[in-house]
Amino acid sequence: MMETAERDGVAVLTMRHGPVNALDLELLLAIPDALSAVAEARAVVLTGSGRSFSAGVDLKRIVAGGPRYVEEFLPALSHAMLTLFGHPRPVVAAVNGHALAGGCVLAAACDTRLMSDGTIGLSELAAGVPFPTVPLEIMRHAVGPALDTMVLGAGRLAPRPAAAIGLVHEVVGPGELLATALRRADGLCAVPPEVYAFSKRQLHRPARERIDAARPSEDPRVLEIWSSEQTHRALRDYLTSLR
Repeated sequence: MMETAERDGVAVLTMRHGPVNALDLELLLAIPDALSAVAEARAVVLTGSGRSFSAGVDLKRIVAGGPRYVEEFLPALSHAMLTLFGHPRPVVAAVNGHALAGGCVLAAACDTRLMSDGTIGLSELAAGVPFPTVPLEIMRHAVGPALDTMVLGAGRLAPRPAAAIGLVHEVVGPGELLATALRRADGLCAVPPEVYAFSKRQLHRPARERIDAARPSEDPRVLEIWSSEQTHRALRDYLTSLR
């Protein structure tokens, strides 16, 4: 599910979970565990297997599991993304293909984002579900004023347009992606680890403060909407439209 390799002290974490690395409860629980297991690595590169980095939330599991599954899933989603966002060492996303919805947020939670192929974007509203606080604020940290268009437009961007709004830092060829990501990670390691971690916390403080302020009031409503029968009917219709 999460494959770990080591390259000169840099941990390479590869999501290997089905054909498109869809985010279900099991994968979301595995991400923090994988990060904890490589806590002493100089840096982390996160990538996906196959044709996708991650196609986002496994909506079929949401519909099949119902409210009980959603009650476990949404906290796990926020925890996984916040753990990645707050990892103290350098984290580089090597986006090897489509990074959609929650997959886009996973990439945005990384310090540096390289992309070679596919599309990236937020499709939650198109599917009929709102954002939990943590993913929304991670995206706000990553793209700033471009967030409104990304959320309300629910569109997909190719690598170069994504780079134009700061969502992607560099576009590279597929055959160069991992090597470039490793070089980027190594370069970030030139900063002493404690200084890097401290600076990262400083940069993240506004996002963390917004998360702490909004979660108590907004996330219960998000859970209510994601758990409702009306939402699940809309998700079934959305999934049917994709066939």
